[in-house]
Amino acid sequence: MQIDIEEDGNQSARVVLIGKLDIAGAEEIALPLAALSGGKSGVTIDMSGVTFIASIGIRQLISASRALGRRGGSLVLLNPTAIVNEVLVASGAGELMTITHSGAAGASPKA
Repeated sequence: MQIDIEEDGNQSARVVLIGKLDIAGAEEIALPLAALSGGKSGVTIDMSGVTFIASIGIRQLISASRALGRRGGSLVLLNPTAIVNEVLVASGAGELMTITHSGAAGASPKA
């Protein structure tokens, strides 16, 4: 799993994930996502390069989303592939975080 982080000032960050979000991938993103979730009000994760997602990967995303939500922030998943989107929706993760399929980049805090 490759993870690239672009911080946009003090309030938000954009994360690009490439690869499989399996057990190994989830371990790689755990610490960076926890740090971002604790210090930012909005995090956008570009999922267009994620080819597989396992339940442990979904757990990491939900954990980050909840941490941001507790502080009034939000997590946005951007452009997941069709198969990854299907898994996210089937798991109910789409009810816990925003999934968007547009070119919009940027997470905004919840009102």
